[in-house]
Amino acid sequence: MPPKRKTQAAPVAEEPHGFEFGGPLGAAAISIGLPLGCYMLAFLCNDISGCPAPSLLHPSTFTLEKLKQDVGWQGFSQLLNTNTVIATLGYYMLSLVLYAVLPATEIEGVELSSGGKLKYRLNSFNSAVFIVVILAAGTAVEGANFVVWTFISENYLPLLTTNILISYALATYVYVSSFSVRFPNSDKRELAKGGQSGNIIYDWFIGRELNPRITLPLFGTVDIKSWMELRPGMLGWIILDLAFVAQQYRTYGYVTDSIVLTTFAQALYVFDALYMEPAILTTIDIIADGFGFMLAFGDLAWLPFTYSIQARYLAVYPLELGIWGCAGVFAVQGLGYYIFRACNNEKNRFRTNPKDPKIAHLKYIETASGSKLLVSGWWGTARHINYLGDWLMSWAYVLPTGIAGYVIQNSATHPISAATPASGSVFGGQPVGRYVVPGEAKGWGMPVTYFFMVYFAVLLVHREMRDEEKCRRKYGKDWERYCELVPYRIVPGVY
Repeated sequence: MPPKRKTQAAPVAEEPHGFEFGGPLGAAAISIGLPLGCYMLAFLCNDISGCPAPSLLHPSTFTLEKLKQDVGWQGFSQLLNTNTVIATLGYYMLSLVLYAVLPATEIEGVELSSGGKLKYRLNSFNSAVFIVVILAAGTAVEGANFVVWTFISENYLPLLTTNILISYALATYVYVSSFSVRFPNSDKRELAKGGQSGNIIYDWFIGRELNPRITLPLFGTVDIKSWMELRPGMLGWIILDLAFVAQQYRTYGYVTDSIVLTTFAQALYVFDALYMEPAILTTIDIIADGFGFMLAFGDLAWLPFTYSIQARYLAVYPLELGIWGCAGVFAVQGLGYYIFRACNNEKNRFRTNPKDPKIAHLKYIETASGSKLLVSGWWGTARHINYLGDWLMSWAYVLPTGIAGYVIQNSATHPISAATPASGSVFGGQPVGRYVVPGEAKGWGMPVTYFFMVYFAVLLVHREMRDEEKCRRKYGKDWERYCELVPYRIVPGVY
């Protein structure tokens, strides 16, 4: 007689979760406002007139017609085309095929509140390397004119639109699908605690189901949330950067140290995340947040198209940093990466093998729920010390843009400005047919190129506040005791 199967109990009721992000009104505003923000960043810092668009620098004479001329507005038809939809879906399909066929490791996630653990197939690093090798081979043969690079430069706006539409469609699919979750169930499906408000807009935005999955012929079961977190958007960010590097070379005939440094810093962050893929299974996104529009849009549109702004800017304005400028950026990047990787490694070792000699000396407190919270080492200096390293690395992304802002001068007889270097570039060569000077825009482009650093600080502080609230709800009095032992949140001695 076969053993009795353990019955999965429905989630235990707990105190109301409450609204985040301003509730339904805030969710609606973000769902409309952030996509519009992506378009604003794309249009207002452009390769047609300048960064920012020159008409914005003269409020007294500003007209909508001047702005349209500055940004090259050709009507809504320029925002989407069939080729970009096909290309984007093809990119997603390639990533899905690589997920299914390349070697992978199977790892269990954390214990679900309803019991049991989900298994995850992890090979995003292998998939990314495979795709990058293909791109490298194409570039070796065709150079900066490789079809992928030219296609991205010529279809940037339609690519943005396509990914925004996919994020809307995906959010709607997982929301509707979440109503098929039943208790008890044998496939370990459960609803996110924060996504059951009963308000359609809010639950669609925040994510109603915790771990939506889909089973596809030939590909097997795909965990939608973890797949979207590290695959199309994360690698897409670096692919966009590389396309802008190629664009700079096609325009000027050389590649500057600034765009190489920015692309390297961002690629290091992305490939580190892909290589350390198992660590994602203990993040708040996976263990606590539902998957809705917030994560879908963030993963597929916001991340690749706003995080690559610096490379897009430098593709048009070829700034040279020199040895000391590069050294300064490397120092900031190195410090941020050291803090980020060291504290995350310490946490992962403690969670997987507390007897590891490298962390066995660390002190911790044990909560009533059985969890252990570190109170020494990196995690004894601040409760979210990893966010400090994360933020410092963001400086290395934006600093290479310098005192940003430029005006594009298209006169073929205009002399080459000292701001447009004719030599000393990374790969040599001479500028051809493109004259870009700081002009009256100098400094006014910084709200665009430094946007990521400011936004990321706000994001991390908000994320830390959400973490704190979830931990306070989970650990109760034990969390208060922990906060007394580790009083600082992100920056030791400051915050």
